[in-house]
Amino acid sequence: MLGLAGLLFWSLGEAFQRGIRPWDAESEVEQGDLLLEALLEADQSAPGPLTKDKEGSKPQATRQPNGEHSVSSPEVRIALFSHFPVKSLEAKGRVQCLNSNGKEVNGERLIRLTQTEFWHCRAGEGGSIAVNGDPYLGSIQLIRQDMGWLAINRLPLETYVASVVGAEMPSHWKPEALKAQAVAARSYALVHIVRPASTQYNLGDTTRWQVYRGLSSSTESTIQATQATRNQVLKFRGGLVESLYASTNKISEEAHGHLGASMSQTGAQELSGLGYTYDEILNRYYNGAELARIKLNGD
Repeated sequence: MLGLAGLLFWSLGEAFQRGIRPWDAESEVEQGDLLLEALLEADQSAPGPLTKDKEGSKPQATRQPNGEHSVSSPEVRIALFSHFPVKSLEAKGRVQCLNSNGKEVNGERLIRLTQTEFWHCRAGEGGSIAVNGDPYLGSIQLIRQDMGWLAINRLPLETYVASVVGAEMPSHWKPEALKAQAVAARSYALVHIVRPASTQYNLGDTTRWQVYRGLSSSTESTIQATQATRNQVLKFRGGLVESLYASTNKISEEAHGHLGASMSQTGAQELSGLGYTYDEILNRYYNGAELARIKLNGD
């Protein structure tokens, strides 16, 4: 079983004081390393895992932290490649949309993208933004690419995780399997917040990263699994684990076996059926890793 090993301090104010600009980085690698140092200060007095490492099944981790730092709630920027090129946006409920000149657009009408103008929409409480018909929370920014518009969805990490769980696993699966998926998805996402795929987004919404479908894949059970594991991620030897996973043991071994560790999603469901808890499932696949919690400002 994995014990809750410590805290990962997320303090954006401290990060900016150190010159870190995670959303507009001129040097992704250098600034990503600095942000990583700000995140990964763990409480060494907290309990560690209850099992020993197994050779050849150890998770991959980021570099060691060097400092003690603390920042506000993480947000993630997702490139909606599954909706490229964007043909339409539709504001539903409380949504504010602005053009490149800061002029507000009537949020109740369909925004037809027939010009090379920049658009940005943010959903308020109870509102959503439909991209090519599929609803998303948070904000949508449009970036012009050679072949058309690319939508970037920016939203809170926990909201994102709840959607990923439902996109990556059937939402009717057992709660402990869904919780294990939530921790794996959150840890994977946080690695890409630290080291984004692009200066414009952290990761995409397809199987190249992890599948994300916005409101369409966020259900009561996936939200509950996310809330039950809120802010929990995996760390290994002081580093954050990029927790890889695949649908079956065979695919997991073929795709990620050479990297050290990977979770089988159907295996997680089977273990859940045998009475394993989510931390025991995670320990089975990421042996030697520890659970850690992101400590937010105000916690």
